[in-house]
Amino acid sequence: MNKNQIQYYSERAREYEEIYKKPERQEDLKKLRIILKDLFVAKSVFEIACGTGYWTQFISETTKSIFAIDINETAIDIARSKKYRCPTSFAKADINNLTNVEEKFDSGFGGFIWSHFPRQELDVFLSGFISNISPGGKVVFVDNQYVVGSNTLIDSEDEYGNTYQIRKLSNGSNYKIMKNFPADKEIQDSIQPIGRDIKIERLKYFWILKFRVNKYF
Repeated sequence: MNKNQIQYYSERAREYEEIYKKPERQEDLKKLRIILKDLFVAKSVFEIACGTGYWTQFISETTKSIFAIDINETAIDIARSKKYRCPTSFAKADINNLTNVEEKFDSGFGGFIWSHFPRQELDVFLSGFISNISPGGKVVFVDNQYVVGSNTLIDSEDEYGNTYQIRKLSNGSNYKIMKNFPADKEIQDSIQPIGRDIKIERLKYFWILKFRVNKYF
């Protein structure tokens, strides 16, 4: 994630969860909460880009433990203020450099981070993340589908096919933010070198990727 996006999410932290109040997304959000709680039963979860801990709190209802990271201290402070139903710890860390995370986890979770990663750098990001998950461990990604009228319009596209939106915050500031909406084949092609049992489920507003980490990659 580049400096522009880091600054955007730092400024947006206090209003970030407003996005989950969109009326048209409520049915999908309910399904998504149930799916995630079912996927992480009794697991030790490594969550990247946890933000304000919105999804962390639901996962904590069924899992064994959570170690969650984010690059924004403002977001982590909000996350730490929430209550969780399992042992949950947070740390400031850059997902581009996870060398300081030495523990292996049963499972990994990335909520709404895939779409913000440059397509040309996705393989490096995934390999770094997966290195912290035990062989055979379950990894789950969740992200947005593009739905006209619900999502911010696409403003531009670069030479690698990365798409961008112009986001406006309540303080009036505007940011140009990378937001990709990958097709199933792109997702599968990205995971096949490192994972197996790949499953992609698409709701109306969100997609869910599930796979298991290969023993060797």
